[in-house]
Amino acid sequence: MSYRSFGEFVQALDQAGELRRIAEPVATELEITALADREMKSPGGGKALLFEKPTVNGQPSKFPLAINTMGSRRRMAMALKLNDIEELAREMQMLLKAKPPTNLRQGWELLKQGVNLLHARPKRVKDGPCKEVIHRFEGDAQTKDLPTLLDLPILKCWPDDGGRFVTLPNVHTKDPDTGERNLGMYRMQIYDDRTAGMHWQVHKVGARHGRRYYERGEKMPVAVTLGGDPAYTFAATAPLPDGLDEILFAGFCRKKSVELVRCETVDLEVPADVDFVLEGYVQPGETRPEGPFGDHTGFYTPVDDYPVFHLTAITHRKDAVYPATIVGVPPMEDFHMGTASVRVFLPVFRMNFPEIVDIALPAEGVFHNLVFVSIRKQYPWQAYKIMHGLWGMGQMMFSKYIVIVDDDCDVHNTSEVLFRLCANTDPGRDSTLVKSPCDSLDHAPNVPNIGTHMGLDATRKLAGEGYARTWPALVKMDAETLRRMGERFGVK
Repeated sequence: MSYRSFGEFVQALDQAGELRRIAEPVATELEITALADREMKSPGGGKALLFEKPTVNGQPSKFPLAINTMGSRRRMAMALKLNDIEELAREMQMLLKAKPPTNLRQGWELLKQGVNLLHARPKRVKDGPCKEVIHRFEGDAQTKDLPTLLDLPILKCWPDDGGRFVTLPNVHTKDPDTGERNLGMYRMQIYDDRTAGMHWQVHKVGARHGRRYYERGEKMPVAVTLGGDPAYTFAATAPLPDGLDEILFAGFCRKKSVELVRCETVDLEVPADVDFVLEGYVQPGETRPEGPFGDHTGFYTPVDDYPVFHLTAITHRKDAVYPATIVGVPPMEDFHMGTASVRVFLPVFRMNFPEIVDIALPAEGVFHNLVFVSIRKQYPWQAYKIMHGLWGMGQMMFSKYIVIVDDDCDVHNTSEVLFRLCANTDPGRDSTLVKSPCDSLDHAPNVPNIGTHMGLDATRKLAGEGYARTWPALVKMDAETLRRMGERFGVK
């Protein structure tokens, strides 16, 4: 239930008819983006693209580049070796409902239900495919004979970008006090052959680890992995509760322990089967201007100061495939990745709020800007309880607009939600404004990281909410007539 390499995943996409191979040379400067953007906006997310001969500054790269590999519901499921992402959501629900077994029989019953956590625990190994080729950079030694950041097929995505950006980096750090590791995804702007910007937003765990190293006056070890089993990328982007190990979650998703190998030049461990490992460090307190960057908001994020990553080693597979994505005006590949995360973690939201029926993040909201939630409403002001509860859960604190509807509304049908919003709300009564941290990439607030969020209650109103009239019934045909006409004319 796992892929042994990113290349194996790409091959599986090819065999499933989900891949388009491009044999002619295509430039990593804008040209790949032009093709990928059109593909991502095709019906259903188009196909994954494998550029067999990407060029960097007109020179051929030795590494092929794959993009849009998770840009549809089917490919997202294939990334986790599932028929549908709902399978993982059901496993998550069983896990949350399961009680610890008190005897062997109960343990066996859990195993039969698919709740097996033995594979979630990582294993340590001495070597792995990611070390088939090893290049260390010692001090200020010349690097002309060694591959550097400039030799990888890293994209310049959009015309006004400040440079090339690594767009699918899995960034490994650890807390210097507890040793607790974190796996996150933070874009990296390439400055030169051995340095890059590390886009740690102030709210991210990587930034928190960096602050502790700064307080201790120590260099912060950082390892960036590219490729390998797509489960690693999914885990790095998943909205896990703070403190939950992403490597453990990756093992749970892939139903196989993640094999970890020690890095060559830094005190960190990384999955042994990834395609590339960029080892290095961040010097706390050192920053450089980063950006602009055409971001998932659909706008360029402005230049700002961010930490600097210093490269100390590159290791990679001999047959490594470079993974990439682009972000910009939606829909993009990240929409399907985000939708999968919502589906998988819906049972977590329901565990905290049992009245929640479903949640959707429409593409137009670019993740944080718009959230639709349907609930089984039982008492007055229940919608406000859900709004404030969600704003208090991890990255949901960035949700700019939360719209609550009744359980008979399909939150995945944006038209239906907007119909309920327009029909069922009185703006003065059914809206609330709160001050809260906001996404660092949100350009709308007057100052970065602090903004206003709005909640909108589009549910039916109850007498206890001050509604003195009779709430009207929704116009719809009765079930018996629908059944009879379906039998007569063969329609549903």
